[in-house]
Amino acid sequence: MPKASRIVVMLLHPDAQFYIDTLPTLSAEEQVSFGKDAPVSEADATHVATDQDIAGVPVRVYTPLSGAGDLPCLVYFHGGGWSGGTLNMIDATVHSLVVGLPIIAISVDYRLAPAHPFPAAIDDAFAVVSAVLDGVSGLSIDTSRVAIGGDSAGGNIAAVTAQQLRERAVGSTPVLAHQVLIFPVTDVSTTSTPSYLTFGKDCYLTKDAMERYIEQYADGHDRTDPRLSPLLASDLSDLPPTTIVYGECDVLAHEVRAYGQALLEAGNSVTMTEFKGQIHAFINLGGISSDARAARRLIRAELEAALC
Repeated sequence: MPKASRIVVMLLHPDAQFYIDTLPTLSAEEQVSFGKDAPVSEADATHVATDQDIAGVPVRVYTPLSGAGDLPCLVYFHGGGWSGGTLNMIDATVHSLVVGLPIIAISVDYRLAPAHPFPAAIDDAFAVVSAVLDGVSGLSIDTSRVAIGGDSAGGNIAAVTAQQLRERAVGSTPVLAHQVLIFPVTDVSTTSTPSYLTFGKDCYLTKDAMERYIEQYADGHDRTDPRLSPLLASDLSDLPPTTIVYGECDVLAHEVRAYGQALLEAGNSVTMTEFKGQIHAFINLGGISSDARAARRLIRAELEAALC
Protein backbone atom coordinates (compact mmCIF):
# COMPACT_ATOMS: atom_id res chain seq x y z
CA MET A 1 0.00 0.00 0.00
CA PRO A 2 1.43 3.45 -0.89
CA LYS A 3 2.34 5.78 1.94
CA ALA A 4 -0.06 8.58 2.85
CA SER A 5 2.44 11.17 1.65
CA ARG A 6 2.37 9.68 -1.83
CA ILE A 7 -1.43 9.87 -1.85
CA VAL A 8 -1.25 13.55 -0.94
CA VAL A 9 1.20 14.23 -3.75
CA MET A 10 -1.16 12.67 -6.26
CA LEU A 11 -3.84 15.16 -5.20
CA LEU A 12 -1.78 18.19 -6.11
CA HIS A 13 -2.50 20.31 -9.16
CA PRO A 14 0.39 20.05 -11.67
CA ASP A 15 1.24 23.73 -11.19
CA ALA A 16 1.44 23.25 -7.44
CA GLN A 17 3.54 20.10 -7.77
CA PHE A 18 5.93 21.89 -10.13
CA TYR A 19 6.34 24.70 -7.61
CA ILE A 20 7.03 22.33 -4.71
CA ASP A 21 9.48 20.25 -6.77
CA THR A 22 11.39 23.27 -8.04
CA LEU A 23 11.81 25.24 -4.80
CA PRO A 24 14.54 22.98 -3.32
CA THR A 25 16.69 23.47 -6.44
CA LEU A 26 16.78 27.26 -6.06
CA SER A 27 18.87 29.59 -3.96
CA ALA A 28 17.16 31.43 -1.12
CA GLU A 29 17.17 34.58 -3.25
CA GLU A 30 15.65 32.78 -6.24
CA GLN A 31 12.92 31.22 -4.08
CA VAL A 32 11.59 34.65 -3.15
CA SER A 33 10.61 35.47 -6.73
CA PHE A 34 10.04 32.01 -8.23
CA GLY A 35 6.51 31.59 -9.54
CA LYS A 36 5.57 35.20 -8.86
CA ASP A 37 4.45 37.65 -11.54
CA ALA A 38 6.95 39.89 -13.24
CA PRO A 39 6.78 43.48 -11.92
CA VAL A 40 3.91 45.41 -13.47
CA SER A 41 5.27 47.38 -16.41
CA GLU A 42 4.38 51.00 -17.03
CA ALA A 43 2.60 49.95 -20.20
CA ASP A 44 0.39 47.45 -18.32
CA ALA A 45 -0.27 49.52 -15.20
CA THR A 46 -3.78 50.85 -14.61
CA HIS A 47 -2.84 52.28 -11.20
CA VAL A 48 0.05 54.38 -9.93
CA ALA A 49 1.63 53.13 -6.68
CA THR A 50 2.95 55.49 -4.00
CA ASP A 51 4.31 54.74 -0.53
CA GLN A 52 3.04 56.89 2.34
CA ASP A 53 1.62 56.66 5.88
CA ILE A 54 -1.98 56.47 7.04
CA ALA A 55 -2.61 56.86 10.78
CA GLY A 56 1.13 56.47 11.31
CA VAL A 57 1.24 53.10 9.54
CA PRO A 58 3.28 52.64 6.33
CA VAL A 59 1.10 51.75 3.32
CA ARG A 60 1.33 51.51 -0.45
CA VAL A 61 -1.55 53.22 -2.24
CA TYR A 62 -2.62 52.16 -5.74
CA THR A 63 -4.55 55.00 -7.36
CA PRO A 64 -6.39 54.48 -10.67
CA LEU A 65 -4.97 56.36 -13.63
CA SER A 66 -8.54 57.12 -14.68
CA GLY A 67 -11.58 57.95 -12.61
CA ALA A 68 -12.71 61.08 -10.81
CA GLY A 69 -14.37 61.99 -7.54
CA ASP A 70 -14.45 59.84 -4.44
CA LEU A 71 -13.61 56.26 -5.38
CA PRO A 72 -14.25 52.90 -3.71
CA CYS A 73 -11.36 51.35 -1.81
CA LEU A 74 -9.84 47.96 -0.95
CA VAL A 75 -7.61 47.84 2.14
CA TYR A 76 -5.36 44.76 1.91
CA PHE A 77 -3.20 42.87 4.42
CA HIS A 78 -0.41 40.61 3.18
CA GLY A 79 0.39 37.13 4.45
CA GLY A 80 3.62 35.80 5.87
CA GLY A 81 2.74 34.20 9.19
CA TRP A 82 2.42 37.60 10.93
CA SER A 83 6.25 37.63 10.95
CA GLY A 84 7.17 38.03 7.28
CA GLY A 85 5.91 39.47 4.03
CA THR A 86 6.50 42.85 2.47
CA LEU A 87 4.68 45.34 0.29
CA ASN A 88 6.98 44.39 -2.59
CA MET A 89 6.20 40.69 -2.17
CA ILE A 90 2.47 41.27 -2.56
CA ASP A 91 2.71 44.13 -5.07
CA ALA A 92 1.68 42.26 -8.24
CA THR A 93 -1.13 40.42 -6.46
CA VAL A 94 -2.69 43.57 -5.02
CA HIS A 95 -2.46 45.35 -8.36
CA SER A 96 -4.09 42.35 -10.08
CA LEU A 97 -7.11 42.51 -7.78
CA VAL A 98 -8.01 46.03 -8.92
CA VAL A 99 -6.44 46.18 -12.38
CA GLY A 100 -8.74 47.99 -14.79
CA LEU A 101 -11.17 48.98 -12.02
CA PRO A 102 -11.80 52.47 -10.59
CA ILE A 103 -10.84 51.22 -7.11
CA ILE A 104 -8.11 52.60 -4.84
CA ALA A 105 -6.13 49.82 -3.16
CA ILE A 106 -4.21 50.30 0.09
CA SER A 107 -1.64 47.64 0.99
CA VAL A 108 -0.77 47.84 4.69
CA ASP A 109 2.76 47.33 6.03
CA TYR A 110 1.66 46.35 9.55
CA ARG A 111 4.15 45.60 12.33
CA LEU A 112 5.53 42.06 12.42
CA ALA A 113 6.22 39.47 15.09
CA PRO A 114 8.32 38.47 16.93
CA ALA A 115 9.45 42.05 17.54
CA HIS A 116 5.81 43.16 17.55
CA PRO A 117 3.54 40.26 18.56
CA PHE A 118 -0.26 40.30 18.92
CA PRO A 119 -2.09 42.67 18.99
CA ALA A 120 0.27 45.04 17.11
CA ALA A 121 -0.84 43.93 13.64
CA ILE A 122 -4.52 44.19 14.60
CA ASP A 123 -3.97 47.65 16.07
CA ASP A 124 -2.28 48.83 12.86
CA ALA A 125 -5.02 47.37 10.69
CA PHE A 126 -7.79 48.93 12.74
CA ALA A 127 -6.04 52.31 12.69
CA VAL A 128 -5.71 52.35 8.90
CA VAL A 129 -9.24 51.13 8.18
CA SER A 130 -10.72 53.53 10.73
CA ALA A 131 -8.87 56.45 9.13
CA VAL A 132 -10.25 55.43 5.73
CA LEU A 133 -13.81 55.11 7.05
CA ASP A 134 -13.55 58.39 8.94
CA GLY A 135 -12.45 60.18 5.77
CA VAL A 136 -9.09 61.25 7.24
CA SER A 137 -6.78 59.09 5.11
CA GLY A 138 -5.91 62.00 2.83
CA LEU A 139 -7.29 60.07 -0.14
CA SER A 140 -10.39 60.63 -2.26
CA ILE A 141 -12.37 57.63 -1.00
CA ASP A 142 -16.10 57.01 -0.92
CA THR A 143 -16.40 55.79 2.67
CA SER A 144 -19.62 53.93 1.90
CA ARG A 145 -17.73 51.67 -0.53
CA VAL A 146 -14.80 50.28 1.45
CA ALA A 147 -13.74 46.64 1.42
CA ILE A 148 -10.98 44.87 3.30
CA GLY A 149 -9.08 41.73 2.41
CA GLY A 150 -5.98 39.69 2.94
CA ASP A 151 -4.28 36.36 2.46
CA SER A 152 -3.27 33.84 5.13
CA ALA A 153 -2.19 35.81 8.22
CA GLY A 154 -3.48 38.89 6.39
CA GLY A 155 -6.82 37.15 5.94
CA ASN A 156 -6.86 36.57 9.69
CA ILE A 157 -6.22 40.28 10.25
CA ALA A 158 -9.00 41.22 7.81
CA ALA A 159 -11.50 38.86 9.43
CA VAL A 160 -10.71 40.15 12.92
CA THR A 161 -10.89 43.77 11.76
CA ALA A 162 -14.30 43.19 10.17
CA GLN A 163 -15.56 41.80 13.47
CA GLN A 164 -14.17 44.75 15.41
CA LEU A 165 -15.83 47.24 13.06
CA ARG A 166 -19.35 45.94 13.74
CA GLU A 167 -19.69 48.47 16.57
CA ARG A 168 -19.62 51.21 13.94
CA ALA A 169 -22.51 49.71 11.97
CA VAL A 170 -25.89 51.37 11.70
CA GLY A 171 -28.40 48.75 12.79
CA SER A 172 -27.55 45.50 11.01
CA THR A 173 -25.94 47.22 8.01
CA PRO A 174 -22.17 46.51 8.01
CA VAL A 175 -19.90 49.53 7.84
CA LEU A 176 -17.76 47.63 5.31
CA ALA A 177 -19.13 46.91 1.86
CA HIS A 178 -17.21 43.64 1.45
CA GLN A 179 -14.43 41.44 2.78
CA VAL A 180 -12.11 39.16 0.80
CA LEU A 181 -10.55 36.32 2.78
CA ILE A 182 -7.89 34.34 0.89
CA PHE A 183 -6.96 31.10 2.72
CA PRO A 184 -7.29 32.95 6.04
CA VAL A 185 -6.09 31.66 9.39
CA THR A 186 -9.29 31.49 11.45
CA ASP A 187 -8.41 29.29 14.44
CA VAL A 188 -4.96 29.30 16.05
CA SER A 189 -6.14 27.24 19.03
CA THR A 190 -5.47 23.93 17.24
CA THR A 191 -3.23 22.40 14.61
CA SER A 192 -4.95 19.02 14.73
CA THR A 193 -7.70 19.51 12.16
CA PRO A 194 -8.14 16.99 9.31
CA SER A 195 -6.37 19.28 6.84
CA TYR A 196 -3.39 19.73 9.16
CA LEU A 197 -3.15 15.97 9.53
CA THR A 198 -3.49 15.30 5.79
CA PHE A 199 -1.47 18.13 4.27
CA GLY A 200 0.89 19.08 7.08
CA LYS A 201 4.16 17.75 5.62
CA ASP A 202 4.33 17.63 1.83
CA CYS A 203 2.15 20.47 0.58
CA TYR A 204 4.32 23.59 0.93
CA LEU A 205 3.00 25.13 4.18
CA THR A 206 3.72 22.62 6.95
CA LYS A 207 2.15 22.05 10.34
CA ASP A 208 5.52 22.72 12.00
CA ALA A 209 5.87 26.07 10.24
CA MET A 210 2.37 27.16 11.25
CA GLU A 211 3.03 26.22 14.86
CA ARG A 212 6.15 28.43 14.83
CA TYR A 213 4.24 31.32 13.28
CA ILE A 214 1.42 31.02 15.82
CA GLU A 215 3.86 30.78 18.74
CA GLN A 216 5.69 33.94 17.65
CA TYR A 217 2.52 35.93 17.03
CA ALA A 218 0.32 34.78 19.95
CA ASP A 219 3.26 35.23 22.35
CA GLY A 220 1.56 33.46 25.25
CA HIS A 221 -1.86 35.07 24.72
CA ASP A 222 -5.03 32.99 25.03
CA ARG A 223 -5.32 31.43 21.58
CA THR A 224 -9.10 31.13 21.84
CA ASP A 225 -9.39 34.94 21.91
CA PRO A 226 -11.49 35.83 18.82
CA ARG A 227 -8.94 38.53 17.97
CA LEU A 228 -6.56 35.63 17.31
CA SER A 229 -9.13 33.02 16.27
CA PRO A 230 -12.07 34.78 14.56
CA LEU A 231 -13.81 31.43 14.03
CA LEU A 232 -14.31 31.23 17.81
CA ALA A 233 -16.21 34.50 18.13
CA SER A 234 -19.52 34.00 19.94
CA ASP A 235 -21.39 36.21 17.46
CA LEU A 236 -20.71 36.17 13.72
CA SER A 237 -23.83 38.03 12.63
CA ASP A 238 -24.00 41.33 10.75
CA LEU A 239 -20.66 40.97 8.98
CA PRO A 240 -20.07 42.28 5.44
CA PRO A 241 -20.68 40.14 2.36
CA THR A 242 -17.69 37.85 2.08
CA THR A 243 -15.64 36.26 -0.68
CA ILE A 244 -13.53 33.29 0.45
CA VAL A 245 -10.90 31.62 -1.75
CA TYR A 246 -8.65 28.75 -0.69
CA GLY A 247 -6.79 25.67 -1.91
CA GLU A 248 -7.88 22.11 -1.24
CA CYS A 249 -4.39 20.92 -0.20
CA ASP A 250 -3.72 23.55 2.45
CA VAL A 251 -3.29 22.88 6.17
CA LEU A 252 -5.79 25.72 6.72
CA ALA A 253 -8.52 24.29 4.46
CA HIS A 254 -10.61 22.83 7.29
CA GLU A 255 -10.76 26.04 9.33
CA VAL A 256 -11.37 28.12 6.22
CA ARG A 257 -14.40 26.00 5.31
CA ALA A 258 -15.57 26.12 8.93
CA TYR A 259 -15.43 29.91 8.97
CA GLY A 260 -17.34 30.21 5.72
CA GLN A 261 -20.02 27.85 7.00
CA ALA A 262 -20.24 29.69 10.31
CA LEU A 263 -20.68 33.01 8.50
CA LEU A 264 -23.49 31.52 6.42
CA GLU A 265 -25.22 30.06 9.47
CA ALA A 266 -25.05 33.48 11.12
CA GLY A 267 -27.01 34.97 8.22
CA ASN A 268 -24.20 36.55 6.21
CA SER A 269 -23.75 36.48 2.44
CA VAL A 270 -20.78 34.27 1.51
CA THR A 271 -19.20 33.16 -1.77
CA MET A 272 -16.70 30.38 -1.06
CA THR A 273 -14.52 28.83 -3.76
CA GLU A 274 -12.13 25.90 -3.29
CA PHE A 275 -9.41 25.35 -5.89
CA LYS A 276 -8.85 21.61 -6.20
CA GLY A 277 -5.30 20.39 -5.77
CA GLN A 278 -3.99 23.81 -4.81
CA ILE A 279 -1.60 24.66 -1.99
CA HIS A 280 -1.36 27.51 0.45
CA ALA A 281 -0.35 30.87 -1.07
CA PHE A 282 -1.11 29.73 -4.62
CA ILE A 283 -2.76 33.06 -5.46
CA ASN A 284 0.66 34.72 -5.42
CA LEU A 285 2.02 32.38 -8.11
CA GLY A 286 0.57 34.24 -11.08
CA GLY A 287 3.72 33.62 -13.10
CA ILE A 288 3.16 29.85 -13.24
CA SER A 289 -0.34 29.08 -11.99
CA SER A 290 -3.50 29.30 -14.07
CA ASP A 291 -5.50 28.84 -10.86
CA ALA A 292 -3.82 31.89 -9.35
CA ARG A 293 -4.92 33.97 -12.30
CA ALA A 294 -8.43 32.49 -12.18
CA ALA A 295 -8.72 33.22 -8.44
CA ARG A 296 -7.70 36.82 -9.02
CA ARG A 297 -10.28 37.22 -11.79
CA LEU A 298 -12.96 35.81 -9.47
CA ILE A 299 -12.03 38.20 -6.66
CA ARG A 300 -11.82 41.14 -9.04
CA ALA A 301 -15.33 40.39 -10.29
CA GLU A 302 -16.62 40.17 -6.71
CA LEU A 303 -15.04 43.51 -5.85
CA GLU A 304 -16.41 45.14 -8.97
CA ALA A 305 -19.92 43.92 -8.15
CA ALA A 306 -19.65 45.03 -4.52
CA LEU A 307 -17.94 48.41 -4.96
CA CYS A 308 -18.41 49.77 -8.48
